[in-house]
Amino acid sequence: MNARTATLVLVSGMSGSGKSVALNTFEDLGFYCVDNLPATLLPGLVADVTGGDDGGPAKIAVGIDVRNRHDELHRVPEALAAVGALGFDPRLVFFDAGDAVLLKRYADTRRRHPLSRLTQSLPEAIALEREVLRPLRQLADAVVDTSDMNVHQLRRHVTTEFGLGSEAGMSLLFESFAYRRGVPAGADFVFDARALPNPHWIPSLRPLSGRDAAVSDYLLDQPDVEEFFLQVRGFLDTWLPRLQADSTRSYATIAFGCSGGRHRSVFLAERMASHARASGWQEVAVHHRELD
Repeated sequence: MNARTATLVLVSGMSGSGKSVALNTFEDLGFYCVDNLPATLLPGLVADVTGGDDGGPAKIAVGIDVRNRHDELHRVPEALAAVGALGFDPRLVFFDAGDAVLLKRYADTRRRHPLSRLTQSLPEAIALEREVLRPLRQLADAVVDTSDMNVHQLRRHVTTEFGLGSEAGMSLLFESFAYRRGVPAGADFVFDARALPNPHWIPSLRPLSGRDAAVSDYLLDQPDVEEFFLQVRGFLDTWLPRLQADSTRSYATIAFGCSGGRHRSVFLAERMASHARASGWQEVAVHHRELD
């Protein structure tokens, strides 16, 4: 497997810093994902999933953190070297947050810290975890401080910084949102779907989203929706290739908004992403701000 196209992202960091959100985002971006893998099993996993006739996935993301046996964490550099010999370009991304932020997140979710014991307070568990993971943080290729990020901002950061850059050229992120919560920061193109028929006013469709077949079928039957889609598709088919040719950017964000961000905008983002993939764009991601 060619190292230029084979990618391994090792996801590590403090409990409560957003590692699970990051790993789920990598999965949405087409990575083969495994969480809480013993470090010593990493080379075997990579060899196994890439050993089929088709070569297996070219993008793998693996979560390794304090849930590992602590003596195994010291063998991460050795495991990464072994993975490199298999043709992958391993990258360690460490997610972190301030102690006060981690304490608040645990208080809000009421989850138990993996190192907490009956005789150990939460601040003590966080301090111990930080000490245990210090070697991994020092080894990291990138450290992401999520202290001031919400879930949506973290997903966007992972998508744009780690998930979309490729030698295939500019990559696309299709995003849905609700106008009542504001337009997503950083969107390159924004399309307003509020003039289209709204499934919200149909009782059977209201609790569903644009991902559901019943909502899709309803919107596909609406002439205005089809006209909107075809016009936007024509615009993007014309100008996205020119944007790619005339700039050095690695990604572009195309956002669709409606009143609640559940039906019309979600449907359009999903449908346009499917069209982009069918048109040959190799890196396409979808993010539904009000659903994800």
